[in-house]
Formats: sequence, structure tokens, C-alpha cells
Amino acid sequence: MLCCHGSPRDDDEVLLVDSPIDAWASALAGVPDEVAVVACGHTHMPFVRQVDRRTVVNPGSIGMPYGSRPAVWALVTSDGVQLRRTAVDPDAVADEVVARSTFPGRVAWVRSYLRSPPSDREALEAFSPRVAP
Repeated sequence: MLCCHGSPRDDDEVLLVDSPIDAWASALAGVPDEVAVVACGHTHMPFVRQVDRRTVVNPGSIGMPYGSRPAVWALVTSDGVQLRRTAVDPDAVADEVVARSTFPGRVAWVRSYLRSPPSDREALEAFSPRVAP
């Protein structure tokens, strides 16, 4: 298994579940053949897909979900990859972040990502101009 942020070739690369297979193949070109699972993130949008005999998973995000409510995560075992959800009260988490964090932008962050996270449509519209060709 190989874990990366955007893609194995670029930490900030935007690849989506429906990115063309050629874009995925190019991004994975340097990955050794024995790597069967590639976990990537950056878009925070959960998916599992096949790319040229490999499983690619984006486990989503618990703290900054795009297109889904918290908490989405991935379970990777020898039997495969499963996306899982854990019940989380986003308002309780938001209250804890505001009360305990010293991050100066915490109130705006809580409003944007926990209380009213972007929908999948909004996230895709934001990412579309940056999607790898």
C-alpha cells in the first residue's frame, strides 16, 4: 500500500473518482507493480475505484468533508477496501473546536467545514479547473 496526499507524483494534484483513466495511469506511472492499493486524499471526497489492476481509495475526511458529512474513513484489509462511516455530531465537534483550539481562524473553519460543509456539487465545481489532464 502506498499513501500520498494528492497523487504519488504531486502532493497537490487533483484526481477525482471520474478522472479519465489516462490521468490516473499517468499519476500512478512511477508506482512499483507490487503496490496493490494507493490511498490518496487532497479532495476529501471519498471513493474506491480500480485503475489498471490497482485499487485507489480516497478515504474522505473527518474534519473537512467535501460532499459528505463526517466521518467517512477507509478500512483496508487483505480482503479489500471498504468505506465506512462513523456517527459524529458535527455541532458537538464544532463546539469543542471553538472552545479548545487556539487556531485564529477556527470560527470560520467550523462554519465552513463542520456546520455547513460544501456539497459534492460545490466541491466538484471548485476542483474542476484544477483536475489533472
